[in-house]
Amino acid sequence: MAKKKSESVGTGAGGSESVAAKPYVVLARKYRPQTFDDLIGQETMVQTLRNAFASGRIAHGFMLTGVRGVGKTTTARILARALNYETDAVNQPTIDMPELGRHCAAIMESRHPDVIEMDAASNTGVDNIREIIESARYRPLSARTKVFIIDEVHMLSKGAFNALLKTLEEPPGHVKFIFATTEVRKVPVTVLSRCQRFDLRRVDVPRLSQHLKSIATNEGASADDDALVLIARAAEGSVRDALSILDQAISTSWGERDGGTVTAAAVRALLGLADRGRIFDLLDLLVAGQIAETLAALDRLFQDGADAAQVLADLAEAVHITARIKAVGPEAAGDGLSQDEKRRAGALGERLSMALLARLWQMLLKGIEEAGKASNPLAAAEMVLIRIAHTSDLPPPDEIIRMLGGASEARRHGTRPASSAPQSAGATAEARPAEAPASSLESEDPSDFDFGPDGSDDDTGDEDGERRAVSPAVSLRPLNTFADVVALAGDKRDAKLRIALEEHVSLVRFDGAAGAIDLFLLPGASSDVGNDLREKLNKWTGRRWIVALSKARGERPIGDVRREREAHELAALKRHPAVAAVLAAFPDAEVSPVPPKARERDDDSKAG
Repeated sequence: MAKKKSESVGTGAGGSESVAAKPYVVLARKYRPQTFDDLIGQETMVQTLRNAFASGRIAHGFMLTGVRGVGKTTTARILARALNYETDAVNQPTIDMPELGRHCAAIMESRHPDVIEMDAASNTGVDNIREIIESARYRPLSARTKVFIIDEVHMLSKGAFNALLKTLEEPPGHVKFIFATTEVRKVPVTVLSRCQRFDLRRVDVPRLSQHLKSIATNEGASADDDALVLIARAAEGSVRDALSILDQAISTSWGERDGGTVTAAAVRALLGLADRGRIFDLLDLLVAGQIAETLAALDRLFQDGADAAQVLADLAEAVHITARIKAVGPEAAGDGLSQDEKRRAGALGERLSMALLARLWQMLLKGIEEAGKASNPLAAAEMVLIRIAHTSDLPPPDEIIRMLGGASEARRHGTRPASSAPQSAGATAEARPAEAPASSLESEDPSDFDFGPDGSDDDTGDEDGERRAVSPAVSLRPLNTFADVVALAGDKRDAKLRIALEEHVSLVRFDGAAGAIDLFLLPGASSDVGNDLREKLNKWTGRRWIVALSKARGERPIGDVRREREAHELAALKRHPAVAAVLAAFPDAEVSPVPPKARERDDDSKAG
């Protein structure tokens, strides 16, 4: 097989050429698409262009966006070729180009005088754009259309963009503009609005691995399917990156005893990836809390050539796969996984709760960032795994609250709940201990408890007293009416919300049992009152509330009702014989209501 490959190498056009006659061309250039039919994964764009060319609705400006290596510049050249396609039988723009036309070879090789390519990364100024504008005035030398291809157009300066606007909006009939960029958000909207935009998609793993297999076969090399899947996954949808990795993998495996076959093990060693099976082994040890075994497994992976930060990334990917299978089912694993990997991920998902998987994901993401910045990535990765192993068996906050409730009951009876150490993260995720560990009681601050005047625990009252000690953030005020909701906002010292509920809303419906409130917003009310009330009620009461806005007006605002009631009370008080006599004796005297806070302070002082 090695001899066969050294004698003949396939070319991008499908022919063969002697290696001695022409220097070696890397696969990314050698297999660059020549027609729209050669593009993979961009069917939507090709179909749109086909319809536009067939109907004669060809735009004067195109914006090609997408990640690196998906074919933006290649598509621009093919589009320029389609605009200038000319043979003895065809003399009009067309998408179908079964053979090379008069201008095709020169256009695809970037040497045609009427197809001007410019790299905006090195030509960013106004003067460069002025040259294009000046050149656009003249008709093409030999082709039908003069095409300007500007790569990485987002690198142009603000002045250059402004200089281009007028010509881009109303170019001469013989001029077309094709822009390519990986950062479309950096392109001014005024430029985007003058172009037809095409977003070139990433090529999915199955399609890309099949493309790599055909190229490897054409090159006279053999490659395992698992190896090609690894390459496609590492390329992240970029065809150019995938071909570059395949080129390197073929060179790495060349002349070996297995006949030069590209294997998964060789690709993993080349990319510094860890075997997926060993990653799942590491994840099993990690969630089981076996720290010594986890660190030993990480060290073995590192000694075998795996990058420490990449191991964390592979762990995060395994957690993501497990969560997808747990949430949706085995069909959500994707086509890039083997049956054994799907089986292991499914088994892991059955053992672990979704809350634990989400926590592992967050901690691994943070760990990848730390390892990337650390001077010693291996040490950083070890610290991340140690942190995860120690925290992966912690219960979620609601379980901790229930545990503290059991601890409060034990304190009240002078007993301690039995210690229950979790055996593993998997066991903890499925069956949490019903009581708090003894260590959680020993670490509590005495200031967290309410004590009576004699120093004894004051948590001997009703059940509400116990709840108050356990979860002080949740209000125990009963919400039987809308007025209770307003009073709760006052208790929480949220003056803005309380005033809005008193003065700027009209109550349409209140159902405390169902947790539903319908409000009508009065003039001057903020549109965020409903969302603000819902979020704070959920937080204050520990239950879900639904706050809807009605189009029909309901009751009078609470503030208006209160002021009217106070006015009636004040008028009745002035009619009292004693008060009337005082007012008659002191004509300048006034009767004013006592503020509620002052009455409360007065009542408190009397009670003391």
